[in-house]
Parts: sequence; C-alpha cells; structure tokens
Amino acid sequence: MGHAFQHTLMDALTRLHRMEGDNTLWQPGTDHAGIATQMVVERQLNAEGANRRDLGRGSVYRTRVAMERTVRGTISRQMRRLGDSVDWSRDRFTMDEGLSKAVTEVFVKLFEEGLIYRGKRLVNWDPVLHTALSDLEVLSEPEQGHLWHFRYPLADGSGHLVVATTRPEPCWGDTAVAVHPEDERYQSFIGKQIRLPLTDRLIPVIADDYVDREFGTGCVKITPGHDFNDYEMGKRHGLP
Repeated sequence: MGHAFQHTLMDALTRLHRMEGDNTLWQPGTDHAGIATQMVVERQLNAEGANRRDLGRGSVYRTRVAMERTVRGTISRQMRRLGDSVDWSRDRFTMDEGLSKAVTEVFVKLFEEGLIYRGKRLVNWDPVLHTALSDLEVLSEPEQGHLWHFRYPLADGSGHLVVATTRPEPCWGDTAVAVHPEDERYQSFIGKQIRLPLTDRLIPVIADDYVDREFGTGCVKITPGHDFNDYEMGKRHGLP
C-alpha cells in the first residue's frame, strides 16, 4: 500500500512535467534496507540453527545479497503493475558494482566542500546485531521504574547533594550534577565540585532550565554518553 500511494504521486508528477516539456527523468532503483534486511537474514539463520558469526562475513553477505535481489524483484514487479513511468534502462541497486565507489566519492566531495562533518554523536546501539540504529528504527516505551538516592559529597567536605535516579548503572559516566537555576535549595552549590560516588573523580554542579525541580530531589546526574537529553545538556555546558 505504501508503494502504491507513494508511486502514484511520483508517477503523476513525472508525467505532468514531461507533458509540460521539462527534461524529466524518474530514476528507478532499490536500496538494501540494511538493518531491516539484516534482521530478516538473522531470523532465517536462527531458524536453521545457525548464526552469522558461525558462517563468517562472506557467507552472510552472499545470503543478504540473494535475499535483497529477491526483494528487488518484488518491488520492480509492483512498479511495472502500477505502470510507473520510469526509465528501466537506468535501474540500479545499491549493491551493484560501482555504486559503493560512487558513494565514497560523493561523501569525500561533500566533506571537502564542508557540507558534511564527522563528529561524536550518541547513537542507538543494538546489543544483538552489534550496530547503530536510526531513530526511525527505535520504539520507546514507558517503564515503571524505581528511584535510587545517592549522596554526592562536596569536594571541600562541607556537605553533600542527594541525587535521585531511576538508572544508577551508568553513574560511572556522570560528568556533572545539574540543578534548576532558580531552585533556592541549591543556589550555593552551583559551580562547586562534588565527588562522584564509588570513584575519586570530581565533577561540577551546573544549573540548567531542563531540570525538573519537582522530580526526585531536584538534583539530576548528567551522563552525556548514556541519555540523549543529557547529551544535549552536555553540549550546552561543554561537558566531556
């Protein structure tokens, strides 16, 4: 249904511009839908009592290409049945010889022109497939949690802050503790150094509007390598 709806619009626009005398090309092609295809291949292998680590990279690659070419045939038949006004002589597949080289050349060109950049980003990591997933591949679900309370002692020995968190596991990655800038309880703590529990590492107390004063104790541990909101806060405050 998705192809039928999308291709109907594309076909109508292609034919309209062609009839208006525009130099019009609808380039047909299919991609290899990396993660989705890998999941299907892994399920097939598991059903046969095998896994990709046993088979090795080459065998899995050949299995994927064979399956992707089958999917490509299905999509092409759908497009022909719909009567899509494409130039079939130009039909391409992302696994075709030469396309990977072309992609590399384009990426290098875009990088040299300053249109793309490379940097550290927080990603969705799939612990089963051992690969990064786009946000589109992830479905977030609410989960009933439990609040844990930790004392973070001040470096000067004058007291401590109590941090409430539902996720104590990544505390070794904390790079700051945040409070709301208008929270009267913690005005004197902002800018001070505190000691991360279970380690000897010192981290700062920062102020950020993102903090919900009503949640827990109003003190939030910031782990930029673990949480997307923490990552954005880390960028704002220059945290590692």
